Amino acid sequence: MSEPANPIEAEPQPDEAPEPRREPVFNLPPVVLAVIGICAAVYLLQQYVLTEAQQMVLLYDGAFIPVLYTGQYGFDWFLFTRPFTYAFMHGGFAHIAINMVWLAAFGSPLANRLGAARFAVFYAATGLASVVLFWALHPYGEAPLVGASGAISGMMGAAARYGFRIDRSSGQAAFAGEPLPIAVVLRSRGVMTFLGVWMVINLATGLLGFAPGIDGQIAWEAHIGGFIAGFFGLRFFDRPLPEA
Repeated sequence: MSEPANPIEAEPQPDEAPEPRREPVFNLPPVVLAVIGICAAVYLLQQYVLTEAQQMVLLYDGAFIPVLYTGQYGFDWFLFTRPFTYAFMHGGFAHIAINMVWLAAFGSPLANRLGAARFAVFYAATGLASVVLFWALHPYGEAPLVGASGAISGMMGAAARYGFRIDRSSGQAAFAGEPLPIAVVLRSRGVMTFLGVWMVINLATGLLGFAPGIDGQIAWEAHIGGFIAGFFGLRFFDRPLPEA
């Protein structure tokens, strides 16, 4: 994927606040560390603990499989959980490594802005939106869908609404300011350049199947679904700024 656009830092005026402290490189919010930890634990369980038969059971019960929601295979209780548990499963080391790097990059400032509870709901909601669009386009698909990239795409959508503005005055990087109106975002050259490159890479990897180190097809449709949910739905999750 492309490198994220340079964030526009919201710097305090000299007479308003002291010099901002630098944030440690690995100072990730606890909720982001929790998501990374769950994803890593599930991956290690799949790779080094479960038998091949047990791996298949976990994949069937935990991954999102579109055809199961088209009414041809009857009812099971995992129909309620698969649209959420799939976002903690990954298909290989490169898959989970890339997703966790992007989760740390975009999830950390978003979690610091929203707070742990709102961030957790945002992760679940954008992950759900990802599979809804994927199912709508492939209702009879039988290939299991796994990975956190749909929810991470939602975080990218949220970052675009903040204009990639970052505030470090509290010692923790957080998206700054109120979410920008959509018209303003569409007029921002920097934001639109980043989103354009991101969209091209998604379509190229998904339609052409070019994804170094990752086996299997890239579900670009799920990425789009998550991005749309994060971009247009951010205001439902945003935490109001304290009044001066």
